[in-house]
Amino acid sequence: KKDIEEPEIKREEINEEKPSSAKATEGKEKWFEPEGQLAIDVYQTENELIIQSAIAGVKPENLDISMEDDVITIRGRREKSFEDAIHPTAPENYFAQECYWGLFSREVILPVEVDPGRVEATMKEGILTIRIPKILRERKRKINIKRE
Repeated sequence: KKDIEEPEIKREEINEEKPSSAKATEGKEKWFEPEGQLAIDVYQTENELIIQSAIAGVKPENLDISMEDDVITIRGRREKSFEDAIHPTAPENYFAQECYWGLFSREVILPVEVDPGRVEATMKEGILTIRIPKILRERKRKINIKRE
């Protein structure tokens, strides 16, 4: 029997986002550059909320993860190879061009109460994993009476 509250996460809460805006790059000369949207998975275990995203080709130094209130924001830049930057491929030479290069971001409203001081982010084999411990509240508790 569990006496710890475990809120139910609804799919529509996870997919709800705050709109991205130009403020993400305010003060930078390329403030008008369009941003791609990062694809994510959000799921929970008994003790934590986990966000994962495939971000192959992105260096950790090109990523920024921040949390404010109940929103976690992931921003970054996927850069083309050094060779392609020096000698760009002409658009007419592409047969398919589905990879997104440039700025990307994603804001996610967290569906459960979490501990922002214990968030951990790791990157392994092109997968970003953010682990956010949940704050577990007791629903039912026995109160002992002290004798005086």
